Amino acid sequence: MVSAVFHSPLDTGLSAAASPAAARPHAPPATPAADTPTRPPRDWRGLWLRVLPPLAGFGLLVLLWELVALSSSTGFPSPRETWTQAVEVFGDPFYSNGPNDQGVGWNVLSSLQRVALGFGLAALVGIPAGFAIGRFEFLARMFNPLISLLRPVSPLAWLPIGLLVFKGANPAAIWTIFICSIWPMVINTAVGVQRVPSDYMNVARVLDLSEWKILTRILFPAVLPYMLTGVRLAVGTAWLVIVAAEMLTGGVGIGFWVWDEWNNLNVANIIIAIFVIGIVGLVLEWALVRLATAFTFEEVRS
Repeated sequence: MVSAVFHSPLDTGLSAAASPAAARPHAPPATPAADTPTRPPRDWRGLWLRVLPPLAGFGLLVLLWELVALSSSTGFPSPRETWTQAVEVFGDPFYSNGPNDQGVGWNVLSSLQRVALGFGLAALVGIPAGFAIGRFEFLARMFNPLISLLRPVSPLAWLPIGLLVFKGANPAAIWTIFICSIWPMVINTAVGVQRVPSDYMNVARVLDLSEWKILTRILFPAVLPYMLTGVRLAVGTAWLVIVAAEMLTGGVGIGFWVWDEWNNLNVANIIIAIFVIGIVGLVLEWALVRLATAFTFEEVRS
């Protein structure tokens, strides 16, 4: 005989309570932890490669400078003496005690003003001339030999011409900046125009575009990187030339300041001026590189 055993709900509940496993409530399933943003590991090796070599280079320069100062019998200033003098010079860079005794700040600003005027005139003339020479073969054949003849001439060779024509040191210095700045802009702009793909010009002819639209819609966007390269080279050359030009013309300017300090046998100020010239040139170079990079477009190929 088969007997059936029946469990009441009460019995079932007691059995579940008696079982330790059953007594524990079911834990919710584990959920993965939320993804937290992790910082990429710092590239210490790359950081040291960017920082350590420049520091080593400056350290080597200071060491050689100190050795030259120790072995010099003419009173060549040491790095510490030059630093002390620099603190005094930059303590009041904009003092003015007359036309021949002004702070280094006024001298730098005067030089930058001459560079800006000469360079601006060169840009107004050189960039349109570069577009014209690159666009029309007749003009290229006419002016390329002339440019090849005049471009290698030292900029300072033009200074006496400026003194003779303009009858003044300041316009002569601006003229020298103009003549040395114009060639890089003319040449680079003309090369950029000549390297515009011929397909662009064929489309312009098919669409019967006017010369103005060809210039503004096709040539200018394509030539802009070349033009900015010419501007960058021209500014660097202008800043180099203005120092030498001011040594010869006198007046207020960083070049004249160097020459005046030499006449006073103040070598520490000459070294300070060298660093100032280098820093200003570096800032101009950096600014124009950033400008050229912002307007340089590279074709992305898949």
